[in-house]
Parts: sequence; structure tokens; C-alpha cells
Amino acid sequence: MQAIELLRRIEADDAPVIVDPRSEMEFRKGHIPGAINAPVRKILLNRAQLPQDKQGEMVIACMHGQRAVIARFLLSLYGYRNTDLLDGYLKGWIEAGPPTEQ
Repeated sequence: MQAIELLRRIEADDAPVIVDPRSEMEFRKGHIPGAINAPVRKILLNRAQLPQDKQGEMVIACMHGQRAVIARFLLSLYGYRNTDLLDGYLKGWIEAGPPTEQ
């Protein structure tokens, strides 16, 4: 999903679940508005606070993509099938200019 499309959907109150797989400390420094923090290690251990609906739409974004790809793979193992990566990841979001929140 493109950053502009995600921003449009956030503003329309029609956003998918946004998963940020970075550490808690990184997440606190800034993230996409409305994102949930689900660090890769917590996903791996099945301890992340994730939606119960495994069919719901989900967008995953870390800063540069490595953790997002790993998180998407792990989520697929737990049955989440409707997942997408944010194009350009969080770095692309920041460069595109939409807001972040702390």
C-alpha cells in the first residue's frame, strides 16, 4: 500500500490495522497514527497484542523493511492472510510528509 493511500484511509476513518514491528522504544519515538506496536520478538512468541480477526486487512511497516517482512511471514504462520507491506516502509512515510505520532 502506498503512503498516500494509507493516509487517505486514516483520514476517512477506514484504515486497516497498522502493525509496527519495531521495538517499544523505537515505536515511542514516532509511528504512523493509529499503529499498534507488535515487536517481532513478541509476534514470534505469540505474545503481541494483535486483532482477533485474522481475515481483517493489515498493513505492516517498520523503518526500512526487514522487520516488516519477518513480521508478515510470522503473522502468516499464525493465520493472518490479508496483510500488506507499506511501500517505502516508515522511512517512505516520513519522506512523503504525513504526520507521525508519539
